[in-house]
Amino acid sequence: MKTLGIDVGSSSVKVSLLDVATGRCVASSTNPSQEMPIDAPQSGWAEQDPEMWWRYATEGIRKIAAEHPMSEVRAVGITYQMHGLVCVDKEGKPLRKSIIWCDSRAVEIGAEALEGIGRDFCLEHALNSPGNFTASKLAWVKRNEPELFGSIDKFMLPGDYIAYKLSGGITTTESGLSEQILWDFKEERRADFVADYYGIPHAMIPQAGVSIGIGGRTNAATEALLGIPAGTPISYRAGDQPNNAFSLNVMEAGEIAATGGTSGVVYGVVDTPKADPKSRVNTFVHVNHTTAHPRYGILLCINGTGILNSWVRRHIVQEKLGYAEMNELAATAPAGCDGLSMLPFGNGAERMLENRCIGAAVEGIDLNRHSTAHLLRAAQEGIAYSFRYGIDIMRSLGLQPDVIRAGRANLFLSPLFRRTLATLTGARIELFDTDGALGAARGAALGAGLYKSREEAFASLTRLEVIEPVAADREALEKGYAAWKKALEAKIIHNS
Repeated sequence: MKTLGIDVGSSSVKVSLLDVATGRCVASSTNPSQEMPIDAPQSGWAEQDPEMWWRYATEGIRKIAAEHPMSEVRAVGITYQMHGLVCVDKEGKPLRKSIIWCDSRAVEIGAEALEGIGRDFCLEHALNSPGNFTASKLAWVKRNEPELFGSIDKFMLPGDYIAYKLSGGITTTESGLSEQILWDFKEERRADFVADYYGIPHAMIPQAGVSIGIGGRTNAATEALLGIPAGTPISYRAGDQPNNAFSLNVMEAGEIAATGGTSGVVYGVVDTPKADPKSRVNTFVHVNHTTAHPRYGILLCINGTGILNSWVRRHIVQEKLGYAEMNELAATAPAGCDGLSMLPFGNGAERMLENRCIGAAVEGIDLNRHSTAHLLRAAQEGIAYSFRYGIDIMRSLGLQPDVIRAGRANLFLSPLFRRTLATLTGARIELFDTDGALGAARGAALGAGLYKSREEAFASLTRLEVIEPVAADREALEKGYAAWKKALEAKIIHNS
């Protein structure tokens, strides 16, 4: 008995097959082999073709099906890049490319909405500024592409689109509504006041269900195309960060998960809705939320993290070194990099910095002292400094990260980054053998009742390593962080 997990990222689409009895991944496929393109027609814009996601999802399923019959699949789970906007007509065809998570064109529209709706009312009910979330992106389409807006039958998130392609039905989740700024946390219902302010017809908004539970079933077309039996439950759906937390069994108040891919994220669970008055961190409905047992995720997102590391690989070492070799070379430079530091904020507006685009920068370079090793280490330390900066904001909301759970992937593959982050935050880091697609497959099994309890679902989750803070590095890193923070604040003042 197997379940299938589909992870729609902005770089690739990963598909994993879970053996329910053992809780182990028996096959996975990541497509394409190179990163998927992100179109940027203007500065600060980012778009992708939804059909591209579906094409690579089907490609991955077919590769797995070559050795593992899809007739054995008993449930499907989906995770996806958050906040993307997919607009379809009455035939379900995309009307334009998706405006994805890191696109910042709607920032000003969201800021206008915060004042137009009323700052206090908005923060009390939505817990966030409308900012750059999905509904604000749709408002941008309404304002700038009115003819296209008039042709929209439904709009949805990237994961909703994949569920639609599998089932023929258009739905979303309550967690999904919250990431679109369309959830009223105070009233525990859809936030129609946001849609009404933007002039978005309610009929455009899909019906919402739970994240863990049957939200649709595959249709005959999917069976003909991919071999997954018609009627198979689509029983789990979550944005990538709530799903990462779920994958790591971060489900209860006080537990914290982190990722370090293109962007960096810290996601902490609370049982009481909390709002940052400056909306530098955001609150969403967590995957296991119910009215009786409320669970909310406080999310810190830093756009410019792993993308800085990949930029350094392409342009500093010009791909002559792999990431493992870069990590080894970086570790030869001292903690604090002899005064060299990098600001990683070069991937659009940073919500943590109140939606400012301050750009990336190298600070304190000494042409007589600093080497490639210093540059490589400064990139990783600069990313860790940005995590520390954001976690300090989360501390002000009551989260105390004594333990941070993460999958051993992306930046967390770097021993240097792991040690640096642990030392700067004072938190123990626990690494687990899981990823987004496998988490979605596990969620599908739980949502379809193939696992009878959460304890059974996570019985096979394996902790690989524990990283403790390094006392010997603390002084140098604190000094480096103070200088980095001073440079950041100067940039913020300059861009205010």
